[in-house]
Amino acid sequence: MLALVVIQAAQPDATQVSFIWFGCALFAALLLFYVLHVPADVHGSAEKTRLAYLYERKDVVYDNLRDLNFEYKAGKLGEQDYATMRASMEDEAATLLAEIERLEQAK
Repeated sequence: MLALVVIQAAQPDATQVSFIWFGCALFAALLLFYVLHVPADVHGSAEKTRLAYLYERKDVVYDNLRDLNFEYKAGKLGEQDYATMRASMEDEAATLLAEIERLEQAK
């Protein structure tokens, strides 16, 4: 014969329920403070000029060209892919250098 065992959970009293609600509210308030609080010592960075951006971009393109040459010499790229990507990067570098020169002459 099967015996059914029913375990009843103890029902919390009003004090325990109030404590649980208070804990949840406190946690929510602290979480909102943590997420929305902006520290006083946060400083914005200086405004970046177009020329500074172009110099950064030029460095990135040169790094990419160096990585491309390494991958080609390592045998990871085919001749056609290498030529296409290299031409694209060289065109971008030439465009960047021309704009850098134009901006420096305008100073």
